[in-house]
Amino acid sequence: MRMTFKTGTAAAFVAATALGLPGMVLAQTTEGPLGEGMVMYMQMGGKAGDGATLARTTGARDAAKAFGIKLIEQYSLWQPETMLNHFREAQAASPTCIGIMGHPGSDAFADLVAEARGDGVIVTSGNAPLTALYEQYQAGGFGYAGVDLYTGGYITGQAMVKAGLKSGDKALVYGLLSEAERGQSTKGLKEALEAGGVAVDYLEISPEVNSDSSLSVPILVAYLAKNPDVKGIGTQHGGVTSFVAKALQEAGKEPGQVIVGGIDLAPATIDGLEEGYISAVLDQQLYLQGFLPVTQCVLSAKYGFTGLFTNTGSGTVTPDTIGKLVPLIEAGIR
Repeated sequence: MRMTFKTGTAAAFVAATALGLPGMVLAQTTEGPLGEGMVMYMQMGGKAGDGATLARTTGARDAAKAFGIKLIEQYSLWQPETMLNHFREAQAASPTCIGIMGHPGSDAFADLVAEARGDGVIVTSGNAPLTALYEQYQAGGFGYAGVDLYTGGYITGQAMVKAGLKSGDKALVYGLLSEAERGQSTKGLKEALEAGGVAVDYLEISPEVNSDSSLSVPILVAYLAKNPDVKGIGTQHGGVTSFVAKALQEAGKEPGQVIVGGIDLAPATIDGLEEGYISAVLDQQLYLQGFLPVTQCVLSAKYGFTGLFTNTGSGTVTPDTIGKLVPLIEAGIR
């Protein structure tokens, strides 16, 4: 028997209640923008306009414009405690949705997300996963838009081996193994190099370098001076990637002398690829990490859609392929 409109609306109400979406608009059609009247607070990452953040911001703004939702941007300099404080600020405003990043970890976010969900606020995530929270709240719209971190790191390590690292060569992995799930990308990178027979030195990125990546330059220069035999440098930190070429230049290294694998397409990273200082960069397609969480917010709030998991990065950019992407990167899209 065909369901009537009223019956369908009632069924949608029951479904919304079951999913914990008391703020969901139950109309089956809409006359205005789909997100009209909604507000979303969204964590963007570093600082406005930087190379590891710009495309994410562009994607979020484009989605907000398309759906008619009000977007409040939050920038943390990648500091986990700042992300937690931003969540508290967002929650106090009682928005429709909050988009978060996984750097603090599921345990740090658990009570905050539980309280927000209790208040009817939809929470979704991007860039670094929060697997425990995703599994707990997926039915209520908690999605993830970002790289499968271990796989992304592993792909980068494989690309470094393909670019010329050989069994027995020595490489530095400069990463964040100490940071909850975010460290999975560093782990993947390290294990891919080791699988290729490369001897790996590991150096942890400090909180200071995490916030101001330019501070990585003297650290890398000092490492290169002490380890003149190193053949590769790998990182899964976008800001650090953008400064590796500068460090190599200051250390007196020629392009290609040290094989470099990194992540994100910041302007300095593009220069490094074009000049041959950087061999492979994982492309996260950051635009999608902005566009998709806003889309998730609107669809979950409006129609009760569950959380979607989207792997936004599965390939690398090399000196041979960077040229075609430059116009899009300069437009803040890639």
